[in-house]
Amino acid sequence: GEHGAADPGAVPERGVWGEREEPAPGSGAERQRLETEFLLAVRRNGSIIQLLGQVSAERIGINVTDLNCLNIVALTGPMTAGELARQTGLTTASITGVLDRLEEGGFVRRERDPKDRRRVIVTLNPGPGLREIGPTFGPLVRAWREAAAGYSDEDLRLLLDFQLKLEQIVRDQLERLRGEVRGGG
Repeated sequence: GEHGAADPGAVPERGVWGEREEPAPGSGAERQRLETEFLLAVRRNGSIIQLLGQVSAERIGINVTDLNCLNIVALTGPMTAGELARQTGLTTASITGVLDRLEEGGFVRRERDPKDRRRVIVTLNPGPGLREIGPTFGPLVRAWREAAAGYSDEDLRLLLDFQLKLEQIVRDQLERLRGEVRGGG
């Protein structure tokens, strides 16, 4: 198809990503086509989300790595710099630079852990640094809610279940690839 759009009736050849596997036992060409189209849709979505992250980071006034770290703190809650380094795969020196920039921009605060004064806890700073977050991501959330309104609760539970499984698959693959980089394999 034009602009990379797949012919909905065609079963694509094996791509460079290995997205075409042998069909599962008892499955037919339609199942294989659906699985391939779904995997391609996930890949396209991941690519578009990366582009959205780049443009959003520019609008907010930070870089993509800093936005990813800010997002992790926002989703996970207060954490140490070491925990953030582990989650991102960045070195502690790199995380220090990220946190310096995010703190300077008013996005996060670093506070001493009251239980262990040697540890520093990174928390989201709900101040003026986050003023561009709402206007940047609010329309996305509203559009998502409008799309979700067309699905039943049962449908959304199924989609959520699959999304959580996909998230775990991606986390496992991220860990595998990081291990191969560390281990040289």
